[in-house]
Amino acid sequence: MVVREKSRRLGMTGLHVGNGNVQRLFPPDMPTVELELDHLRIVCTLEPKFWEGEPEIHDERLVAWLESKRMNGKLAPTPAPVVMIPAGDHAFRLMPIQHKEVRSSKYPVGFSA
Repeated sequence: MVVREKSRRLGMTGLHVGNGNVQRLFPPDMPTVELELDHLRIVCTLEPKFWEGEPEIHDERLVAWLESKRMNGKLAPTPAPVVMIPAGDHAFRLMPIQHKEVRSSKYPVGFSA
């Protein structure tokens, strides 16, 4: 699935997953999600509002990873799309989408490792 980073005035705050993705892939009894960020695997707590119209994952380690990918040129400008690939029960591998891989229609053409 393709998600977007969540940005506020002072910078990134996490990932916006989208209500449709939450309904399909995140059951309400799922209190955490594991995210594989290259060689690092982190566990993020999903707040109750995640299922109530604010489908966002917040974690400082996630934000640091997104920022490092942007600085290396491996992530499109903000708000950048990111691919979340299922990697087990309640787990996803994140992969950045480079600027050149994003069409003007806002849908990705592909992604890179």
